[in-house]
Formats: sequence, C-alpha cells, structure tokens
Amino acid sequence: MSKTWFITGASRGIGAEIVKAALTAGDNVVAAMRNPSPSPPDGEQLLTVRLDVSQPEQITQALAAASARFGRIDILVNNAGYGELGLFEEIPPQMAEQQFATNVFGLFNVTRAVLPLMRAQRGGMIFNLSSIGGMVGGAGASLYCSSKFAVEGFSESLAAEVAQFNIAVTLIEPGYFRTDFLDDRSVRFAAASIDDYRALSQQFTDGMQQRSHRQAGDPKKLADAILQLAASERPPIRFLAGSDAVEVAENKIATLSQELAAYRQLSISTDGEF
Repeated sequence: MSKTWFITGASRGIGAEIVKAALTAGDNVVAAMRNPSPSPPDGEQLLTVRLDVSQPEQITQALAAASARFGRIDILVNNAGYGELGLFEEIPPQMAEQQFATNVFGLFNVTRAVLPLMRAQRGGMIFNLSSIGGMVGGAGASLYCSSKFAVEGFSESLAAEVAQFNIAVTLIEPGYFRTDFLDDRSVRFAAASIDDYRALSQQFTDGMQQRSHRQAGDPKKLADAILQLAASERPPIRFLAGSDAVEVAENKIATLSQELAAYRQLSISTDGEF
C-alpha cells in the first residue's frame, strides 16, 4: 500500500531527493516549497504546494490541499531550514529571531498541524532534519547549532508523547552533504564587524565557502536511507548521516564519558538529605 509523504523544503537538496525517492517507490508526495515555480508538474502521485514554514496561514492552506488530494499524511519530513552562520556577537538580534522562526518555530507549527491527522489515523512517522550541529556546537555556528539543539530536544520529547498513537519520530543528523546549503540561497554569513573577532570570523567564512560543493555526503544516498528508515518497524530516535557525522558523534560520546568519569563524585555530592 502506498504512503503519503509531506516534505517541506522540497525544492532542492536533500528535500528534492527525498521527493524523487518516494515517487520512485510508488508513494504519494506533497512537495512543499517557498517558491513552487518552476517546479515539477503535478501528477497522480505528486502535489506541489507553496509553503514558507514561518507563515502559519500557509501551513493551514498547504495541509488543507494535501488532505483534500490524498486524504492522509503518513510521513512528515521537516526539512525546511537554513543556516545563519557567523560569530555570535557579530550577528544582529533580528537574524537570530529569523533563524529560530524557520528552523524551530516553523518546524513546531508544521508538526502541530500534522499531528491531529496522524493521531486520527493512529499511526505515522515524523523525520526532523537536524544536523550533526544539533549534537555538537562549533565556533561560527552558534545560532544554527542552537536552533538544531532545540529540534533535538523537541524531537526526543515528542517521541515519548506520541508513541502511544503509533507515531514514530526520528532525527536525521547529517554531516556535510553536497547540496546548496553553503550557497547564498541557503546560508547567510555575518559580516566581520568586531576587531577582536576579525581573524577568526574570516577564517571561518573562508573555510565554509571553500567546502561548498566539495562535501562528502551524497543527498541521493541519504534519501534512499530515509526510505529504508520509513519502512522500519522500529526506526531509531537518531540517525547519523555521513562518515564525518559518525566521527563527530563518537568524539562527543568519548568526551562526555571522560567528563562524567572525572567529575562523577562531585556531581553526585550535590544530592541533599531527606
């Protein structure tokens, strides 16, 4: 039996590859994107809708169109997002608000709109596109990483709340993938404006730009992996994508273990008497 996917950020990159993979598998797809023209022509399996996830009224309209066309949503892929990169003190506050409006509150609002359908069906699957930057922070990515850390905490908590309805939640944590993420369309770099940070800021920006389109990750292979996860009876809470993500995660686990061991006695000494 075919499934119906609702995929945000579907115009290019990982989102577009998931659309292709799901259609190839014979499933129905609602491809949600901010600018749907030009876009693939709709067909029996495909519905393209306009959706800027930071605009709640567009979410309502997109979900109404999806329900009218296919009657249900089995798999939600929260893929829409972008990177606000640069050193924290050099990024204006309004840029931080915009980063969270899309990466966090947009994801919240789309999920909130889809969950009643999945609860009524007593089943569904939610893939939240995070990043290895949702597990490990780094200089130059404080806003982007903090938005993905928020998605991680939300997803873990939501998974525990909706499991009773046979709804699964999986975090996808890619490393560097060969998409347009580091292009001007998907990332914004803060201008170096504080002398104390100037060298670090320039080093970070240069490094990211040199990496653009030279990343190891293959978005088509990630899309294929997500389809495999969608067919799993017990999908994981987290799925690391890419050898670089695996290495970073292993280093984070080792560091946490070392710190836990080093400060274990001091940690437990903070318990009080009853």
